[in-house]
Amino acid sequence: MSNPQLALVMLGAFIFIILLGFPIAFTLMAMGVMFGFYAYYVPGQEFFDNRVFYLLSQNTFSIMNNDVLTAVPLFLFMGYMIERSNILDRLFYSLQVSLRMIPGAMAVAALVTCALFATATGIVGAVVTLMGLLAFPAMLKAGYDQKLSSGVICAGGTLGILIPPSIMLIVYGATSAVSVVKLYAAAIIPGFLLAGLYVLYVVVRAIQNPSLAPKLPREETDIPWTKVVILLAQAFIPLAVLILSVLGAILFGLATPSEAAAIGALGAMLLAIAYRAFTWGRLKEAVFLTARTSAMVCWLFVGSWTFSSIFSYLGGEGIIKEFVLSMNLNTVTFLLLSQLIIFLLGWPLEWSEIIIIFVPIFLPLLPHFNVDPVFFGVIVALNLQTSFLTPPMAMSAYYLKGIAPPHVQLWTIFKGCFPFLGMVFLAMLLVYVFPPLVEWLPNLMYGN
Repeated sequence: MSNPQLALVMLGAFIFIILLGFPIAFTLMAMGVMFGFYAYYVPGQEFFDNRVFYLLSQNTFSIMNNDVLTAVPLFLFMGYMIERSNILDRLFYSLQVSLRMIPGAMAVAALVTCALFATATGIVGAVVTLMGLLAFPAMLKAGYDQKLSSGVICAGGTLGILIPPSIMLIVYGATSAVSVVKLYAAAIIPGFLLAGLYVLYVVVRAIQNPSLAPKLPREETDIPWTKVVILLAQAFIPLAVLILSVLGAILFGLATPSEAAAIGALGAMLLAIAYRAFTWGRLKEAVFLTARTSAMVCWLFVGSWTFSSIFSYLGGEGIIKEFVLSMNLNTVTFLLLSQLIIFLLGWPLEWSEIIIIFVPIFLPLLPHFNVDPVFFGVIVALNLQTSFLTPPMAMSAYYLKGIAPPHVQLWTIFKGCFPFLGMVFLAMLLVYVFPPLVEWLPNLMYGN
């Protein structure tokens, strides 16, 4: 068996093993070491003199010493502290009363709350769960349609992996050696475009069929504007200022992503103190969750880089590149094929695994098809919204089902996600047709 064939066996064995349920990071490392030992073997050498062990240790050191990845635990800590600052209920209520004149006001308020909170935390499960506990029962009690309410919570909760400051974009930047600052600038318009499409869909549906989203009783909405302003000042404005300050510092070059993330983490602690939600127990819990999630990302990087290094050494990357080039694809068909593969991978895998393991397979092909890696990263980020909304592995739906009332069926939640899934595809189409949606802001701020 030739080395390129062995590389394909290596890839196939990895996919088969993770489908059996083995931990992905350690499966990557084990496969990399096993096949790497064969690839680097020299007759007569001592077992631990094999170069694969040096490769593993160097990859581990490189990941732990990566300046870009420093921002990951800091942004995670910021998110976990905001999650524990008891701001969500105030935020949802303040937006609900301020948007009360809009059709489907409660659903629109839930979407805006999800977008803002998901942006601050970047943790899909946390946003869907918390909003499922707060906004979902309130919408059902107000007579909102189960499917519409479910779709609002599930779709809104996923926006944090696209809208900056997104942890997913940091991971993609570290994987592809692309500027995180440019990725953030490129993702702003598509991110808010998708959120706007969600809101537009809800408003249009509420106008077409008012029974899906009934108006609230007058006594619940007849609130003086002075009180509305006070509510917004207490809940919406502090969180928005924190997010915009962090994002603005990055985009305008006032701080690196890691420095801005550190300021954001400090701001989240101050916000928790201001809302009288800061306790030693909550701080310990946030630190523990940050360490656990950061370790998962770092070990995924170690395993992925070890696996991909051996895969390339055996010639696997070359054989895949030759196969794709032999198909005589143009730029559009290449983008469609790559996004279809990523869409299908989103059924069994998390976004972190797709970005770290499979996206690097496409990166060497981008220059041939004249695809900007920044543009490709934003398209991938849009596409990965679908991995949380598409059955059978729609994790947002499972998060919501876990805390929803018993009478709300899982299939009802799935059906509620389908229209919002259509909005994701529409956003991807708009970005394909109008690339300036991605390219304009980075070019304006940083040049071509």
